[in-house]
Amino acid sequence: MSRQLKKLHYHQIWLFIGYSLIVLVVYLSLNTGGAHGIGSFLNDKISHFLGYTGLMLWFSQLYRTVKIRSLLVILLIFLGVALEYLQGFGGVRVFEVADMVANASGVVFGWLLALTGLDRTLYWFEGRFLIRC
Repeated sequence: MSRQLKKLHYHQIWLFIGYSLIVLVVYLSLNTGGAHGIGSFLNDKISHFLGYTGLMLWFSQLYRTVKIRSLLVILLIFLGVALEYLQGFGGVRVFEVADMVANASGVVFGWLLALTGLDRTLYWFEGRFLIRC
């Protein structure tokens, strides 16, 4: 399944954005203010699901081999679980197994979306808007 494409022209920029997204997720997860404006339980879980779907799909565009994507699935699920435990230890935020499930489900869904060809979005974007040779 290793669909090898030419390396992205702006690979380092996309990588920086991806790691910045991870830093944002960590910050938002551990921030004492939390995301109180979200509202309902369902909206909270959808936010978790979509956030981790986005992370997996983003990194699937940068790392294209089955081996590395499998590692990404494990690492992102671990991140979601670890952040929930850290929230529970902090005494301000709440530990929720349902958040872990939403995070892990989002990672798996992002991996599945990458299999549909959405893992070529940055290639399309670069070719359409950024590279003018």
